[in-house]
Amino acid sequence: MSTNNTRPVGRQDRRRPQSVPPQRSRRLQPHRPPRPHQWFAERLLAVLSGQRPVHWMLGHTIGEAYDQLAELAPGLPLGATRGSRPVLRHCHGAQPATGVVEAFASITAGDRVQAMAFRLEQGADQRWRCAAVELGGEPLVPSGPGPR
Repeated sequence: MSTNNTRPVGRQDRRRPQSVPPQRSRRLQPHRPPRPHQWFAERLLAVLSGQRPVHWMLGHTIGEAYDQLAELAPGLPLGATRGSRPVLRHCHGAQPATGVVEAFASITAGDRVQAMAFRLEQGADQRWRCAAVELGGEPLVPSGPGPR
C-alpha cells in the first residue's frame, strides 16, 4: 500500500465518503427537580393510598391540613383498586399570589380516576407546606354508544 492511501486497512473499494451525514444528537436537559406541587402530589398520594403513614407529612403541613389527612387516610381513599396501584396521572398548579400554589392532580387506580386538590403556602423559611387537601372522583365510564 502507498502512504497516500487514506483507506482503512482491509477496505478494498476506492470510493471516498462524499460528506458526513448530520448526527442526530439529543440535547441533554439538566435534571430539573420537581416543582413543589408535583412533589407534594406524590407525597399526598403515598399517604392517602396507604403506602406511607400520615405522620410522614407532619413537617410538611400547616393549619388544618394534617387533621384533614389524618381523617382521610384511614379509609385509603386513593388505595389500590382491583390490584391496580394508584398512579399520579396529571398534576398542575397555579400561583394566585406570591407564596401560594393551588394545585390539582388526577390519580388513576384500575378503572377509577380520583381528583385531588391541595393548597401550598411558602413560609418565612422558604419551605412549602400543605395547607389544605380535598378529594373527589368518579368511576370511569367506558365511552361508547348509549344513553348517558
